[in-house]
Amino acid sequence: MEKLKLGVLGISNHFIKRVLFPLKKSDKVEIYAVSSRSSEKAKNFAIKHGIKKWYGSYEELLKDEEVEAVYIPLPNHMHLEYIKKAADAHKHIICEKPLALNYKDENEAFEYAKRQGVFLMEAFMYKHHPQWKRVKEIVDSRELGDIQTVHCYFSYDNRDPKNIRNVPEFGGGGLLDIGVYAISSARWIFGEEPSKVLALLKKDEKFNVDSIVSGILDFDQGKRSVFTVATQAFPNQSVEIFGTAGTLLVEIPFNTYSDVPAHVVVRTGIGTRDIYIGPADHYLLEFEYFAKAIRENKPLSLLEEDSLNNIKVVDALFKSAEEGNWVYLKRVF
Repeated sequence: MEKLKLGVLGISNHFIKRVLFPLKKSDKVEIYAVSSRSSEKAKNFAIKHGIKKWYGSYEELLKDEEVEAVYIPLPNHMHLEYIKKAADAHKHIICEKPLALNYKDENEAFEYAKRQGVFLMEAFMYKHHPQWKRVKEIVDSRELGDIQTVHCYFSYDNRDPKNIRNVPEFGGGGLLDIGVYAISSARWIFGEEPSKVLALLKKDEKFNVDSIVSGILDFDQGKRSVFTVATQAFPNQSVEIFGTAGTLLVEIPFNTYSDVPAHVVVRTGIGTRDIYIGPADHYLLEFEYFAKAIRENKPLSLLEEDSLNNIKVVDALFKSAEEGNWVYLKRVF
């Protein structure tokens, strides 16, 4: 298929470390233009990486008629604004998670994109990795029996006061940054939505953002997910699934290496086996999925519904932490 001409709004560290080099290898997506608030920075970056066009503002890039779609890796609080601006410029949009800071804004973003006739996709890369497709196959095959509990732990150590993750007005804090993965993966594994949630949240006294969040998602009939995310702890991550007939450990569930196979451990009454999947680059797969959907004009309605249901849980967890009690999702939404 013809390569999708992609423009990038902002030269973020995330874009450089995780997205730039995989897309250089893509036969479906071309990084056609980059933009920065500094024209010199954009120019130097584009020349260094062989990118055809560069702009000294995001708005200038959006005026480029050759750009078909944009990637938005901007700080969380800027997502809704630039989703709307990109939609007004009739560009398809792939935006970093969280797509917005709450359900109201995220729903507004999707509705706005639909009115302008453009695709909008939240960049949840991990689901595109074949290790998660294999995990889902094992769960659905009932090899593990009835799934009872999903445990997730995800942490990193970031104490930089200038980092956007530590700035409350930028949508900082652990729940919006990495808690969304714990929520999304549990919903993916159970294949349904929680009925109620409970959360405990600790705010950093200096930054005033949540640095430790523990939550319970109750899916009824004894099915629950338990997670903790932390932003000032030793970096670690894992997802473990417990069923009536076995367990499954996803060793590196979210920041999966692209150059070595992913590792999953399955334990049943027969024994223990190690499954190695890949290697694969889920960022490359994610962007190529997005490009293919545009080229084939296949609506992303299922992904839209999934994104909206995920942010609903985020809102409910914040509400639970504030009120110190269970929050029932059907009563909130």
